[in-house]
Amino acid sequence: MTSVLGISAFYHDSAAALIKDGKIIAAAQEERFSRKKHDSKYPFCAVEFVLKQSNLKLSEIDYITFYEKPFLKFERLLETYVAFAPRGFKSFSMSMPIWLREKLFQKKMLFNELKNHDKNFSDINKIYFSEHHFSHAASAFYPSPFKDAIVLTLDGVGEWATTTVAKGNDEQLEILKEIHFPHSIGLLYSAFTYYTGFKVNSGEYKVMGLAPYGEPKFKNLILDKMLDLKNDGTFRLNMKYFDYATGLKMINDNFSNLFGHPVRNPKKDLLTQFHMDVAASIQSVTEEIILRLAKSIAKEYKVKNLCIAGGVALNCVANGKILKEKIFDNIWIQPASGDAGGALGGALALWYQELGNKRVPSSAQDEMQGSFLGPRFNDDEVEKELNTLGANFSKYSEDDLLEITSNELSKGKTIGWFQGRMEFGPRALGSRSILADPRSEKMQKILNLKVKFRESFRPFAPSILREDLSKWFDLNCDSPYMLLVADVNKSIRREMTDDEEKLFGIEKLNIKRSEIPAVTHVDYSSRIQTVHRETNSKYYKLISNFKKITNCPLVVNTSFNVRGEPIVCTVADAYKCFMGTDLEMLVCENFILYKEKQNIQLLKDYKKKFELD
Repeated sequence: MTSVLGISAFYHDSAAALIKDGKIIAAAQEERFSRKKHDSKYPFCAVEFVLKQSNLKLSEIDYITFYEKPFLKFERLLETYVAFAPRGFKSFSMSMPIWLREKLFQKKMLFNELKNHDKNFSDINKIYFSEHHFSHAASAFYPSPFKDAIVLTLDGVGEWATTTVAKGNDEQLEILKEIHFPHSIGLLYSAFTYYTGFKVNSGEYKVMGLAPYGEPKFKNLILDKMLDLKNDGTFRLNMKYFDYATGLKMINDNFSNLFGHPVRNPKKDLLTQFHMDVAASIQSVTEEIILRLAKSIAKEYKVKNLCIAGGVALNCVANGKILKEKIFDNIWIQPASGDAGGALGGALALWYQELGNKRVPSSAQDEMQGSFLGPRFNDDEVEKELNTLGANFSKYSEDDLLEITSNELSKGKTIGWFQGRMEFGPRALGSRSILADPRSEKMQKILNLKVKFRESFRPFAPSILREDLSKWFDLNCDSPYMLLVADVNKSIRREMTDDEEKLFGIEKLNIKRSEIPAVTHVDYSSRIQTVHRETNSKYYKLISNFKKITNCPLVVNTSFNVRGEPIVCTVADAYKCFMGTDLEMLVCENFILYKEKQNIQLLKDYKKKFELD
């Protein structure tokens, strides 16, 4: 038995993953344990978890791999500062001491951190480094169900690369093309995230959610002024408008002057139609870049399968466009596409590339096991913790629990759903989820304002039984990780009146658009998760029960957390979130808790508990 521990850390979304003989045993982000969203520090708790899950001590691990190469990143920083000199001296003077003191000696720093897990760990030569984008590519290709595939990785920046094209065949994986910093689709999108008043590396999905409320009025302006986009999807940014290469901000005054408005201050400035149009514009530009890239590599390499990873792979609208245009026969997207997934990719890269092991792709779905790779808690552990917390609860058989829960869902209750192993990646997939009735016209507003404490425009996703998918949505392929957007079928839509068509922006929010208004966005689209009996049987049974009651084979599924909070990990996390929000019911393994039966003295104010993202 050979084991490999993968680690990503020190930028954002630190994580750990562990494989044995090529099989994924466990993976988790540090934020879930530390309760600090996008936690970037060394993932001590995540490493402890994957070691425990594998029944191994650190000294028993054969190989340890870090997801990127610090020396290459340092090279990029130095060359960039030289190229832009004298601009960026302040940024240079702030970052260099940290690099010279810590990051250049990352192997030694990692070694010292690792020794805290096991005093018998003594072999620094067990530590290896993978290139950032190769880790992304490995995380996408090796767990995929494909024998061969083209792999597209897109993010902000790794060492030098921001976009790569790789080709995978069996255990072989080779990067063929790269776009280098500062030209980055991820950083371009982040610049607009900053401009519209959202937090970089956190709020990009808000821009994507805001886009359908606007019109892409500025698309041509962006294409004309900000980047040189070629027919094959390659591009260069006009750095006249950006400061991220050497400065302390994403953009400069030239950027704001181009659009005629200053950067939105989220504490003072309301979102307006202008911001919605800006969001729609950058989303359209992003889709244009990705579609051109996809079309050109499909034409050049003539491979029918596409794998995608990197932070931009979480842009499920763009992913849906690739699928809709039938550029590739099959698409598979790594569910932990961001830097967290680099921990897994680094481990898999070492197993196949460095150690030369053979790969046999799964003939079924993939090797991610539904992405249920985190901690789980048995009934004894749950009961003990609930008693410690002072909770009032009842235990049920699985059949009774599912019947009660599905009935309560059909009556409009909002329910915290805590089951099995925690998900790896940013999406709740039916293990650490908040569930609700998609048929409710009020549910989107209720969940956003009273449960999640976040912006009212934010959309929600449906979890649907795989076999019912094509009856409700214009999609007929697996989407287990909620990374594809498709349109609601016309048969269940409600067409808007002439007066409703004239509405702008957020005014569109409260208009019923289909039989499932809680998960139908303003453009009749939906971010879809298909639920499969093989990977999450309990969740599958719950939705099946809900279907028997309502004739609706889907539920609203959003992450079990509030704005600014990492998704819950433990029983205590779930109970505290339950008691700090307007959730009406908590289902924790085989236990059911009702809000009205809890001690009112245990109620919490969660609105200001976490820093807003």
